[in-house]
Amino acid sequence: MASYNVAPLQRLVEQFEQLPGIGSKTAQRLAYFVLNMPDAKAREFSEAITEAHQKIRRCEICCNFSDKEKCPVCRNDARDHKTICVVETPRDAIAIEGTGEYRGTYHVLHGVISPLNGIGPDQLTIKQLLSRLNNGDVSEVIMATNPTVEGEATAMYISRLLKPLGLRITRLAYGIPVGGDLEYADDVTLARALEGRSEL
Repeated sequence: MASYNVAPLQRLVEQFEQLPGIGSKTAQRLAYFVLNMPDAKAREFSEAITEAHQKIRRCEICCNFSDKEKCPVCRNDARDHKTICVVETPRDAIAIEGTGEYRGTYHVLHGVISPLNGIGPDQLTIKQLLSRLNNGDVSEVIMATNPTVEGEATAMYISRLLKPLGLRITRLAYGIPVGGDLEYADDVTLARALEGRSEL
């Protein structure tokens, strides 16, 4: 019996399958959902993706996503620019912002050191972090990488680079479970982790 295959639909399913956490069944459901959208909604959906790709860039200071040269946090003079919280992804910065407890700035690495995946320090935004620290205005760097093997290794690598600069280098306290991701932690856990951070 011949399999039922409509090429454009199959291509759409394959695109959804490339998204993290999406299996073939979910990809099919999403593809059929998009296919059943009115034309105007489908165009709106596709234009939102295109616009995000065209207009979103990395903040020239912290490397977080922004639609301007500087992100809202780096533009905000009310923030404590003497404190930088180093995170793996923009999602982690959003998770910490959600606590309402942190008033400093961020630096987004866009990954972690992972030799098995071919990711070394040069693939991350470590050089941009070091250039931020050259002017001597920063007094504390909070290492808020995830408590995974790669996250720990990245935190230790960066802290060794920063030690000679005489900065206070702290690590989030372990209110965050080992092996957990910041974006899935609740606000109270993240707030306690920030409050209980320790010297590295």
